[in-house]
Amino acid sequence: MARRLFVFGLGFSGLAVARRARALGWSVGGSCTGADKARRLAAEGIDAVVFDSSTKLALDAASHILSTVAPLTTGDPVVDRFTTSARPEWLGYLSTTGVYGDAGGGWVDEDSPALPTQARSQRRLDAEHAWQRRADQMATPLHRFRLPGIYGPGRSALDQVRAGTARRIDRPGQVFSRIHVEDIASAVLASMAAPAAPPGRIYNVADDLPAAPAEIVAEACRLLDVPAPPLVPFAEAAPQMSEMARSFYAESRRVRAERIKRELGVVWRYPTYREGLAAIADATR
Repeated sequence: MARRLFVFGLGFSGLAVARRARALGWSVGGSCTGADKARRLAAEGIDAVVFDSSTKLALDAASHILSTVAPLTTGDPVVDRFTTSARPEWLGYLSTTGVYGDAGGGWVDEDSPALPTQARSQRRLDAEHAWQRRADQMATPLHRFRLPGIYGPGRSALDQVRAGTARRIDRPGQVFSRIHVEDIASAVLASMAAPAAPPGRIYNVADDLPAAPAEIVAEACRLLDVPAPPLVPFAEAAPQMSEMARSFYAESRRVRAERIKRELGVVWRYPTYREGLAAIADATR
């Protein structure tokens, strides 16, 4: 079978994977939610189609299939919405490190129990299981990628600082992990090149330096040579936050991602937020 990748969900992460695959000589298709975007992607060589939860797609030509689509309250909108007469070599699913729940600031790895405390994280775990069942039915290896906070060009603390929306919330002991979108692409492409890795394998995809969000904003301000906003105690800031924003502060964990380095030889281009933000700042000066 020719090397043909189909990406369900050509959003921020999915498009980074698709473009990296194209640069490496893959034939690439995928789904998006609007006709205008499909036309723009087609112009750069990505065979994009409009998809919603009622669409059924035949992916007979796809040797590799990746889903980046978040589950709905009614379940995963993708896993049962495609057919294929050929057995793909590989399936991939982008999940979240939120499935680990709250670790009180401690470290979690792929052997840590999945104990989600947020409803959206429970839906992600349910979706992981649905994709595993589909992979078993198809006799195709599935790799699950658990991602923390994602940042990259156009979506980082630098953009928040420039827009005047950055805040430094102080909640002692609160730490998060994150990953640059280009390193997500590196992780997925390494997995696609090694479908014989253990089927059903879970890989954390997180950089090497968990940190408090306030530290990220301070670094962005330093790079832009502007004063950092003052620290605001969480208790003072919480009433003005959305429910979604407050939920992020309900958990604290450090994510260890050594398995993907050890098994697939992945080396992060941006091993910490410092290198990642510096590269974005340099590119936009």
